[in-house]
Formats: sequence, structure tokens, C-alpha cells
Amino acid sequence: MKGAGDLATGAALSLCRAGFRVLMTELAEPIAIRLSVSFAQAIYAGSHVVEGIGAERCARDGWEAVLAAGAVAVVVDPEARVLNECSPVVVVDAVMAKRNTGTARREGSVVIGLGPGFSAGDDVDAVVETMRGHELGRVVRKGSARQNTGIPGEVGGRTADRVLRAPADGRVIHERRIGDVVEEGAVVARVGGAAVRAAFDGCVRGLIHEGIEVTRGMKIGDVDPRADARFVDIVSDKARAVGRAVLEAALEIGRERGLLSVGALNPEGL
Repeated sequence: MKGAGDLATGAALSLCRAGFRVLMTELAEPIAIRLSVSFAQAIYAGSHVVEGIGAERCARDGWEAVLAAGAVAVVVDPEARVLNECSPVVVVDAVMAKRNTGTARREGSVVIGLGPGFSAGDDVDAVVETMRGHELGRVVRKGSARQNTGIPGEVGGRTADRVLRAPADGRVIHERRIGDVVEEGAVVARVGGAAVRAAFDGCVRGLIHEGIEVTRGMKIGDVDPRADARFVDIVSDKARAVGRAVLEAALEIGRERGLLSVGALNPEGL
């Protein structure tokens, strides 16, 4: 899997629970927001557990041992060069760049792209719709996902104002932590000395890792108006829907291509 943010992690959980072994690639300094439910956190912490499934950071030549131990392997490999070494059956581009940054169908037996920027039947075998709404989690076998609107999906009646954005260029300094319940106007973080405030009462559901250099307007956090701290450790409904769609696409296309009959999609033989 390319990327280890929250949607990628939702997909990784579905795949792991179905018996797949999962290797994820990430940046040296991941910019994931919902770090409590992102395996990208393993890059910073060395290891991380989401909903009972563990991930371990490892060197590019150490992923086999991590997978053999039953964990998700996460490597710093922005260009996903490890693909040339691991011969993956399924490749999932979950970078969420809103464009294809280089993924091609030749990279795996089944290649899946998340969100806009991919064309099923051309550069990938399937695209999973990531926009909240009636079609969230739909597997597209021909064509593309809906174009990015730039407007965050509605959660608890809030849309754009639930996203925290950098008011200036600079380094992110936390004033609150993921899971903190805050009131309207509370300072959640600072960037370049400028305060980033909550627009309403809620719970801090996501914050980019402290110390990351960001640019003005960049998404750095998320406040959940439902104000339930339990949600910060559970993958979102969106990530769960996307994850199950990835599993569906992998199994459906794999079956069509005869991969299931030789156990290639299920190394455990279940």
C-alpha cells in the first residue's frame, strides 16, 4: 500500500482481517492528520496499534521479518521502490494526492486507486469512491471517482469549519492533543506563532505531528463536533467503508483472474 494515513489504514485493517499480509510505504515525515488511527504513526513512534492490529516501522530490507511476525510493515519509501522487491499481488495507491503520482497496472496483479486522479481500466484496475455521500465506498471498474470539490464532507453538521488549517508558513506547535475536548475559540495549535483556533465546541480528532513544517492553508487538524473522545481511537465510517471496498475489489478482480484458485491472494490458505 502506498500511503499509511487514516483511509489507507482502514483498507489495511480490512485486508489484514481477511488474511492478507500488508506492507505500507510512507514519507519520512508523514503529514497524516488522524494519527491515532493511522499506521503512519509507526514512522514516528516505531510501532502503533489500531483496533488491535499492530504496525512496525522497518528498513526497506526488513519488511519480510515484520510480516512473518504478523504485523503490518511500514517503511519510509516515498517512491515505493520496495514494489520492485516484494512482487505484490495487490497494490493500493492510498496517497490521496487527488492525482496519480505514478501508479500503473503493471505494479501488481490487482491495482486499486483511492479517490480522484485514477482511471479504472487505464492506470488502475479499480477505483474506490472516497467522497462522503451515497456513493462512498463504491468500486468503480470503468472510469473515475468523483472530482475533488475542496469542501470537506459533513460530520455532525459541520463541513469546512471542522478542518484546522495553517494560518501561516511555519512549524506546528501543539497546544492541545488528539482526544482533548475543546470549546469554541480554544487554541489547538500554533504555526509560525499564529494561533489555530477551534471554530466550535468539539473534540480534537486529528492533529498533524508536532514540529512538521507546513505552508499557509495546509490542513493540520480536525475537530469533531460530536465531542466524543472515544472516536479518536476508532477508524471513521469513511475509512471503514473505503477499506471494505478495497477488500471487495481485491477479491472480485482476483477471482476473475484466477488468483484465488492458486491461493495467491490468501497466503495463509484460509
